[in-house]
Amino acid sequence: MANTDRSNFLLAEAQLALDEARKLKSERIKDLGSPIQLSGKALAIYVRGGDAWIAENTAVARKVDLESGRTLQLYKGHTGPVTSLAFYQTTSGHNDVLITGSWDQTIKLWSTETKSMISSTEAHSDFVKALYVLPTLQLLISGGSDKVVRFWDLSDIQDGKPLGGLGAISSHTRPIACITGKPISDAAAILYTADTMGVIKVWHLSKQDGRWTHTMKEELNHHRTRVNEMLYENGQLWTASSDETVQALATHPSQVPGPVAHPVAVRSILPLSMTDLDEPYLISGAGDIIRVYDISSPDEPELISETDAHWHDVTAIRLWMRRTVGDDGKTRIEPWIISTSLDSTIRKWRLSDLLQPKPNVSVVEVQPPTPPSTASSKGFKLSEDEERELAELLDS
Repeated sequence: MANTDRSNFLLAEAQLALDEARKLKSERIKDLGSPIQLSGKALAIYVRGGDAWIAENTAVARKVDLESGRTLQLYKGHTGPVTSLAFYQTTSGHNDVLITGSWDQTIKLWSTETKSMISSTEAHSDFVKALYVLPTLQLLISGGSDKVVRFWDLSDIQDGKPLGGLGAISSHTRPIACITGKPISDAAAILYTADTMGVIKVWHLSKQDGRWTHTMKEELNHHRTRVNEMLYENGQLWTASSDETVQALATHPSQVPGPVAHPVAVRSILPLSMTDLDEPYLISGAGDIIRVYDISSPDEPELISETDAHWHDVTAIRLWMRRTVGDDGKTRIEPWIISTSLDSTIRKWRLSDLLQPKPNVSVVEVQPPTPPSTASSKGFKLSEDEERELAELLDS
């Protein structure tokens, strides 16, 4: 009993120290990155043109003008934190569709033109954690804390009509964290699914009699724990993990670096080689710091800059091709980086500034104390990372 009391005391003391450190840092960097203050915490972001689309823990999705910081649209209807979002272009009816997933276990479709909800689907028996669209296959793929990956038909989107299920994968033993993939024909795809234990499974999907069947091709176990982000493009698979590494696999291994070690868990990544810029740099968000690595020599990735970007964990990093009109009337396009964080801000960084090596500065990473054990409403036991995520989301 005495040991338990002392543990609780130390936990409370550590939390007070963490709160004070974050308070001091929030004041010190309050103007960095031209912050856009949100009413909630951004859990996912999608940049389209000059707008950022945000999934928030306040149970809404939000469209924000990146220049002015003004909220342009607000999508209300979920009853729990919105964790993920995607888009789908239809050929008729609702031309541009926003898709959101939430802790309320539903997937909702919205018209971006009218802001109205098109449909709501009871998708999972626990939190919806990941969404991925294969548009040419008219296929939505979702993953949840119920450890299931599900396939949904996007070919017949109608007002008030829930999505039709086209199959499921129940092979993972932990909650699904990330999904990505690529089509390989008009009736087949390669799919990657990652869970909170760090297991990545590679699947061959094929459409038979109107439903999607799956065959596991490979299981990847190069991460020790949760995969926080997973990106696939041009034969390269990049992953960020709570095991404090970024890892990349490629058809030609010499094209990508080996494990890129970080001092803390990595929640977000942006390999510029996977963007239209096609530059040999990796940008990562680990803790509240944005780091840039030169990966032009895959055998020796070099840390070239660290930016004290936020006062709480960075949750996403995205590329923004910013368009401005000069005094001469000419339109200029310049690459910027958008970051979001559990500090409830969106911040904007000129890429050329981030790529400049900075003088050595003292960066102190403060990790939150482990919260007490928690179970979900369904009796599902959360991992340590999920318990921390829950505490952070509910922290006002």
